[in-house]
Amino acid sequence: MKCWLLMALAVVLWAAYGCEVKHDVKVEPIEIKPIHITMDINIKVDREVDAFFGDVEKRAAELNPPAETQPSTGDNQ
Repeated sequence: MKCWLLMALAVVLWAAYGCEVKHDVKVEPIEIKPIHITMDINIKVDREVDAFFGDVEKRAAELNPPAETQPSTGDNQ
């Protein structure tokens, strides 16, 4: 009977040894490359939009002059 018990114990220990998980992880340095961002295109587009609508705004100002501002009569804080 002890023989069967020893054999069962040996099988359990052998199975536990076989279920061992082992991982090898290599840690390598990370290379960080610079990032170049160019905003010239956006600035050029913004300037072109201002130039395009600038004429429209000038013409609208000529047709509808701004009302004169009058000083407020309320309390100044």
